[in-house]
Amino acid sequence: MDKQRTIEKPVTIKGVGLHTGSSVEVTFKPAEADSGIVFVRTDISGKPAIKAGVEQLRLPSSSSPRCSTIGNDTVQVQTIEHLMAGLAGLGIDNVIIEINGVEAPGLDGSSEGFVSLFLEAGIKEQNRPRNYYSVKEPLYVQEGESSVVILPGDEFKISYTLDYDNIFLEGKFLELSVNEETFKKEISGARTFCLEEEVVELKKRGFGKGATYDNTLVIGKKGVLNTKLRYEDEFVRHKVLDLIGDLYLLGAPIKGHVIALKSGHYLNTKLLQKIARQRQKEIPPKGPAASLPVREEAMDKKILDITAIKDILPHREPFLLVDRIIELERGKRVVGIKNVTINDYFFKGHFPQRPVMPGVLIIEAMAQAGGVMMLSLPENRGKIAFFMAINNVKFRKTVVPGDQLVLRVEAVKIKSRTGQLRGEALVDGKVVTEADFMFVLADEQE
Repeated sequence: MDKQRTIEKPVTIKGVGLHTGSSVEVTFKPAEADSGIVFVRTDISGKPAIKAGVEQLRLPSSSSPRCSTIGNDTVQVQTIEHLMAGLAGLGIDNVIIEINGVEAPGLDGSSEGFVSLFLEAGIKEQNRPRNYYSVKEPLYVQEGESSVVILPGDEFKISYTLDYDNIFLEGKFLELSVNEETFKKEISGARTFCLEEEVVELKKRGFGKGATYDNTLVIGKKGVLNTKLRYEDEFVRHKVLDLIGDLYLLGAPIKGHVIALKSGHYLNTKLLQKIARQRQKEIPPKGPAASLPVREEAMDKKILDITAIKDILPHREPFLLVDRIIELERGKRVVGIKNVTINDYFFKGHFPQRPVMPGVLIIEAMAQAGGVMMLSLPENRGKIAFFMAINNVKFRKTVVPGDQLVLRVEAVKIKSRTGQLRGEALVDGKVVTEADFMFVLADEQE
């Protein structure tokens, strides 16, 4: 029986964030069994903690491209995939990570520096079994020509195909069973990469400030610039490294066969969310909550996934415009997320040549978040919220594919069947839309 692991002693490493270019110091400390991987932002008052898990996951957006981010609307840690892959590769289950910045250090663009650090700290077994999750049914996500599927299996296995319209990135394939030995030998040293023509655009958008030829493989017309490959197929190996790090945010090692075609952080995390939902269905309720119906349990959670949201709102695709609730005070305030992607149905006609999210749908998304806040109250179960008025609407900025809408709504004045709400939608921390709402609650038969 495999046992959980932590590190034997604290170790510290310094570096620069690949995207922010900011200097950062990270200290890894031993943690108790069953405590998981916890980040602590030591640079923020109160030293807020963020547990590395699906509930804290933020889907990649225009504000956090090409990296994995956890946290909430105010406290985050980004570009953690190489660090998480190092922990996953060595089978470390429990650790406290104190970090004094928003972004993990990029080091050399791989997991090798983290692996060396963890081995220096020593790895200690704990007197608790590892909580593997074995995938029970196939799960699949796709976007355009990219896809990733996971099948049931008795080990963690990855088959990855990298196939882009570039002589150095076409027709690359790697398949391996992931364990400590194969990770250290075959994966941990694979560095992140980008095309030479992408560099200027990323810099213009404020990303890649810490990227150099020492930590990023830059692919030019004749090959990699200013360095040599560590592996002949280093690019596909790094994609596998990212996938390992992303999936370790499940909070448990996985048993299953992942088959990926050109997947990146967005699809990896979408698959991860599906795995988490499958896993959650298999966890039996405990204690007093066991006697509650599923609807009540969902409403009592401060963080709601799409399944829990559907249990509260009557809306369904393609008109369900809230993907996740990250903060909830029933009847008082709510913070929701809408991830805007090019696959949203309204972009087919608004506008094909320059896709922009319709302002009325941004308002609808805010209203739906407010609906979760009000309809989650026990006395409002089964009711429907209808608009009475919308006032003080202001559109400050367009919303486009790749943006992540943060929907903040708070109650202003609430009566038994009517209420006033104040809402705002933000992208990258800036308000793009705001409005005041009046609504009435009605029974479905009314």
